[in-house]
Amino acid sequence: MEKYSYIWIFKGENSHFSSAVFTEQKDAETWIANNLLSGILTKYPIDISVYDWAIQMKYFSPKKDHEFSNEFIQKFSSAAQEHYHFSNGVKE
Repeated sequence: MEKYSYIWIFKGENSHFSSAVFTEQKDAETWIANNLLSGILTKYPIDISVYDWAIQMKYFSPKKDHEFSNEFIQKFSSAAQEHYHFSNGVKE
């Protein structure tokens, strides 16, 4: 059994903020397809930062001083997160 629960967040192409949050991937993909959207759908852990999640899951291990800084942590994302790119509603 997985330690974390997850949600799916869609960030549209060229947007600064996410535009939708789903508990089920299939619901997100249906919404994206129905609206012919372009962007990225990413799976996020709930109740933990991506930075801490990546460390706990052993996807990332901070080594350099700047990797412990607040500036680094607040911008952190992980390619280990399940994610999909969409163009005009179609998964690439």
